[in-house]
Amino acid sequence: MHQYQDLITIFNNCFFEKYNTQLVKGTDEPLYLPADENRPHNALFFAHGFFASALHECSHWLIAGESRRKQVDFGYWYVPDGRTASQQELFQSVEVKPQAMEWILSMAAGSPFRVSIDNLNGTESDTSAFKLAVYQQVKTYCEQGLSARAELFRRALCHFYGSTLILKIEDFDLATLN
Repeated sequence: MHQYQDLITIFNNCFFEKYNTQLVKGTDEPLYLPADENRPHNALFFAHGFFASALHECSHWLIAGESRRKQVDFGYWYVPDGRTASQQELFQSVEVKPQAMEWILSMAAGSPFRVSIDNLNGTESDTSAFKLAVYQQVKTYCEQGLSARAELFRRALCHFYGSTLILKIEDFDLATLN
């Protein structure tokens, strides 16, 4: 059984000391808050204690560069559920890398992964192109390797969940994406 508390422990063991960042169970919406005069550490909140939400927010943090990690929500815009077709297209374009990273982390944790269009009340969109883009990004990560932070976390997940340490595209099947 996958428990969000385990992800909190693994993430915090990997990144609190060096990056002053904690993974935190949040409520409704995920949020990243950099340290400030009221908060001595960076806080990466995920929604409702959901394991997949925690992995997804970790993915955003792992992809964000140093300057982005100094901004609330990494400086990204966010239009909630109910986006127009053009807003959804922009959303999907910035979600390819985080969702590819989330898929890699999900595999490391042995947990299911689902592509998220996060727009249930908005304009319908063709998800096949988005799924293919996520798969292609996973392929790129497999070929070029992950950043040091992402690889550290992936390996920590592999050790904890007993999954393979080798990252290879053959373990990812485009046909299985929901």
